[in-house]
Amino acid sequence: MLNLPKNTELHRQLPKKAIYAKFGLKSAQQEKFDTDISRITIINEVSPDTTTIVEGANISGFYVVSVILKSMQFDDSNIIMLSKLIPQNILFVLLYEEQVKLAVYHTKLLCSSWNKVDTTTIVLTGLDFDTVWNNIVISIGGLTIEGDNSIKEQIEYDTEINRILRKIEKLEKQARAEKQPRRKFELVQEINRLKDKL
Repeated sequence: MLNLPKNTELHRQLPKKAIYAKFGLKSAQQEKFDTDISRITIINEVSPDTTTIVEGANISGFYVVSVILKSMQFDDSNIIMLSKLIPQNILFVLLYEEQVKLAVYHTKLLCSSWNKVDTTTIVLTGLDFDTVWNNIVISIGGLTIEGDNSIKEQIEYDTEINRILRKIEKLEKQARAEKQPRRKFELVQEINRLKDKL
């Protein structure tokens, strides 16, 4: 899967009960987790021991974790919780029947779109794991790094831009529906102020 080198392959299942016990999840968290997730398996360990890529200054490798979902509509918070419980860099392979979505957590959950399992690959680009991991995050998140931004800064910037665009859209709807000329004018001024900010 993902066309990663053969010697990176692992098949180590992570039983949900062991996760619940190890991290002391409350019954409500367990129920929520169980609603979305059928099975979790570590399928690859990508490290200097299993590839020709050298350790980076910050990242020494990453794990690929397969998460078999019970539905395509899943709660992001379950994947975020998994990434926070396991203190490693993890590339999640979210599977539902013959569809796959790749995900990584980097200040927030970044996901690719759904694709067919047999056409989804990951290319390890870079001389060290810092570069390789950054390229994976950029690829999955569909990020375009502007100027000297770090990945974190770019994610924050993109999030803020999307927040402003959603607010403009909401205000434009309100302005179209507003009957009072004075209130309509105020809404249009607010829209223009936000557009200037963009």
